[in-house]
Amino acid sequence: MSSTTHSAEHHDDHGPAKGIKRWLFTTNHKDIGTLYLIFSLTMFFIGGSMALVIRSELMMPGLQFVHPEFFNQMTTMHALIMVFGAVMPAFVGLANWMIPMMIGGPDMALPRMNNWSFWILPIAFGILLSTLFMNGGAPAGGWTMYPPLVLQTGNAFPFLVFSVHLMGISSIMGAINIIVTIMNMRAPGMSLLKMPMFVWTWLITAYLLIAVMPVLAGAVTMLLTDQFFGTSFFLAAGGGDPVMFQHIFWFFGHPEVYIMILPAFGVVSEIIPTFARKPLFGHDSMVYAASSIAFLSFIVWAHHMFTVGMPLTGQLFFMFSTMLIAVPTGVKVFNWMATMWKGSMSFETPMLFSLAFLFLFTIGGFSGLMLAIAPADVQYHDTYFVVAHFHYVLVPGSVFGIMAAAYYWLPKWTGVMYDEKLGKIHFWASAIFVNLTFFPMHFLGLAGMPRRIPDYSTQFADFNMMASIGAIGFGLSQLLFVYIIIKAARGNGVKATAEVWDNPRGLEWTVPSPAPYHTFENPPTIKE
Repeated sequence: MSSTTHSAEHHDDHGPAKGIKRWLFTTNHKDIGTLYLIFSLTMFFIGGSMALVIRSELMMPGLQFVHPEFFNQMTTMHALIMVFGAVMPAFVGLANWMIPMMIGGPDMALPRMNNWSFWILPIAFGILLSTLFMNGGAPAGGWTMYPPLVLQTGNAFPFLVFSVHLMGISSIMGAINIIVTIMNMRAPGMSLLKMPMFVWTWLITAYLLIAVMPVLAGAVTMLLTDQFFGTSFFLAAGGGDPVMFQHIFWFFGHPEVYIMILPAFGVVSEIIPTFARKPLFGHDSMVYAASSIAFLSFIVWAHHMFTVGMPLTGQLFFMFSTMLIAVPTGVKVFNWMATMWKGSMSFETPMLFSLAFLFLFTIGGFSGLMLAIAPADVQYHDTYFVVAHFHYVLVPGSVFGIMAAAYYWLPKWTGVMYDEKLGKIHFWASAIFVNLTFFPMHFLGLAGMPRRIPDYSTQFADFNMMASIGAIGFGLSQLLFVYIIIKAARGNGVKATAEVWDNPRGLEWTVPSPAPYHTFENPPTIKE
């Protein structure tokens, strides 16, 4: 569908903008989607290189490469960049590209705001990365920015707060745009329940973003006034409470993790039916399940805080409400499996990533249930078990979801098929190395290895070595992903057909006349 109804490019007296101007001033949803995706891929590599610094240091016991303070800066920056710079912008890029086309709209509803919401991001991350070169170094208090630790960051602290504000403004503007587009620009006859699952999960995600980003903004602003304006919201000496920061932060932080996974649910709900050649099982129940997950995500925040000394009643409430999230999540997993049941399955790269998502995300869900048990969580808290849990949800979850979407829609974006053989090599390398990286962390955590430390006791050496080798392998595998994308973007490949995934293996279907497809006595024959 053409995207030219709105002014597709910035026009001046000399016709359409060319070169750099086209990208700076574009209001075309496809161009802005592309910008988001390129930015996100760049941040994925910057954040990934920080993860490799962390894993290189942890390859063996003892201090090898970096100063402990720099190690803590890397853990903090890695998380902030991956969450706000890689995963979230990638999903916004997918939304920009696909939502107008999926609902039959000409473009996004607010094209100029769309442009602005993107261009704030490079500035925000420029500011965040600049803290690496400041006196005292980058923030080292963890991505959770807990006081009083984060207040000792030095010159970088106000820049950290400013960059978080900018990221929040960008997210809120993107979310408003998505909601207005979905509510006002659907094709005639497309009721809400007729929308594709990807559109639905993004509608829910957009509401989550608008609800929680201001909460994060409030928390970091209170930190700022504690540091520079003499307030004591979180300073015990002035009558404040550092635990209150944790409550405010996690009230943002828990819905945030669902903001990072719901669009991936939508992507997988588009891909599995395509390659199983069946409609999605239980479309409406998937919508209700996603909505339930979003609602429940607001009432479970203190499961991150079982060790702060909350009353037993609080522990019980947060324990049971957290376990409740397993129900709608289980509905989704069941529906994906039911979609594949007796389907005519084929295993192209997007399907492989979706199946890995399904299997590995479920492992992350099970370790999440373990962490939900309050008395057990007191033991797991702040160990590598927690690191293993959330990386299983976010890497084979969110990141594999994004990669599945990239392979699935690349033919639509570029007009050519990506290299299927290289795609499968990329998948298998990623799937093997991601498990080699994060599975051993479960054992480290259960044995008592704490998170966010540059050195450790020698009994943890073997599993750490495995995890580090896996991380380096996973990082290098992603260079192949970039090569595949560039190759397709340059138009090097077989031309994609209009119904690109209808018949991915290029098989010619012939039906013996006059038998229709659904008669079992006279099945279709396949010619290579």
